[in-house]
Amino acid sequence: MISVDISVESAGWPPQDELRALAERAVAAAAAELNLKSPAGCELSLLFTDDARMRVLNRDWRGKDKPTNVLSFPAFPMKPGGKVPPMLGDVAIARETVEREARDEQKPFADHLSHMVVHGLLHLLGHDHEVDAEAERMEDAERRILARLAIPDPYA
Repeated sequence: MISVDISVESAGWPPQDELRALAERAVAAAAAELNLKSPAGCELSLLFTDDARMRVLNRDWRGKDKPTNVLSFPAFPMKPGGKVPPMLGDVAIARETVEREARDEQKPFADHLSHMVVHGLLHLLGHDHEVDAEAERMEDAERRILARLAIPDPYA
């Protein structure tokens, strides 16, 4: 089982117990769908932040001076389907961007936030979407995982 460590560093997020429950459900669905064999004590860290902090992270780590919805920082390099390390890494999620995207796409906030947790986790597990074939595999995995949570296809 993957242990989820949560840090909320900005205002406006749902209560921490709600964020933890949402994140743990999303991570459990991903682990089940991907048949992950995680070592005892395996950890994932989630940072619930705002656009201002995300802009700094995106600029400093990716050279893009703008906020984004989710960023992933793997503790160890992984290939999809590879051995799960004891520490997966960190995922940062920006509240304003996720809220805006959910509103613009007419999706429940909790569904879109669950998608961002899954998306970030998949990056930690070695998935990417820089090349079309990789993007298709990653999006297919997201669809299957979210279906386990009764969340409609985010790409439909």
